[in-house]
Amino acid sequence: METERILLAHGSGGELSHELVASLFVKVFTNSFLDPLDDMAVLRVGENRLAFTTDSYVVTPVFFPGGDIGKLAVCGTVNDLAMGGALPLFLSAGFIIEEGFPFASLEKIVISMQKTAAEAGVKIVTGDTKVVNRGGADQIFINTAGIGLIPDGVGISGSLARPGDRILLSGSIGDHGVAILSSREGLQFSTTLESDCAPLNGLVASMLEVSPKIHCLRDPTRGGLSSTLNELARQSGVGIWVEEQRIPIKEEVRGACELLGLDPLILANEGKLVAVVAPEAAAKILQRMQAHPLGKDAAIIGEVQEEPRGKVVLRTSIGSTRLMDMIVGEPLPRIC
Repeated sequence: METERILLAHGSGGELSHELVASLFVKVFTNSFLDPLDDMAVLRVGENRLAFTTDSYVVTPVFFPGGDIGKLAVCGTVNDLAMGGALPLFLSAGFIIEEGFPFASLEKIVISMQKTAAEAGVKIVTGDTKVVNRGGADQIFINTAGIGLIPDGVGISGSLARPGDRILLSGSIGDHGVAILSSREGLQFSTTLESDCAPLNGLVASMLEVSPKIHCLRDPTRGGLSSTLNELARQSGVGIWVEEQRIPIKEEVRGACELLGLDPLILANEGKLVAVVAPEAAAKILQRMQAHPLGKDAAIIGEVQEEPRGKVVLRTSIGSTRLMDMIVGEPLPRIC
């Protein structure tokens, strides 16, 4: 590690996050379940394959347009399971609450979690609560872990992209990031945009109904579309080529990014997915995605090639090409 202390950028989902995970956590914890570095570990229990994942949520503010930290905590873990093609079943919920946090707000968050869990078809079956001194945390942090069942015939991993595969995106990017920014003190600007926060397991199940030839799935959360595509390119050892004009971006997001000097390709999303699928299955999978409420704006945005291995190339709207890199710094802390 080049730095001797942890920086906010180590939690950005970008280059420093990956460096931290690779140089410390994977190095020390290495085992065959962890090392693939997918969104969840695949565990075989008897004849069944279980998907197991965990994530922590520290978003600020805790209530934002289109959601809250509780909804985010359920959707995030459900989506990590879904990105392995698993059927999410059970969640745990751990709360770290700062002394003085309003009970009414906590009740609103808990009710939101239950409502979202019911929407996703999962049950919250265990949990934990800790209260820390005033100033020991920022209002409330939530950790959720989840278990799901991977159906027979489903094999999805970030390492399975192959040349010729098509890259599908389920909808417009950057909505969550802009919704969070619009509600932050000192950054308020006029927009009706809401977070895209949503459980994606129903969309994934619908896609798998029409074809099992889905090689990779990933939800572009921290680090946005740019970091997600780079993760897949590195894991699979392939080149990914993306057409800028095909990437759905709402005008509100473009406007906010121009105002704040941000790149929509690095903004977090909490209700979108990237799918890498076999070329012969791309059209029917896209059609099924577009028939689902959470995939109605889905598009094929690019394809996998042999070269440049481990890199992502963007063909811009003016006909040039440039590399899409992972973010290095931390332009948007506490986004999820």
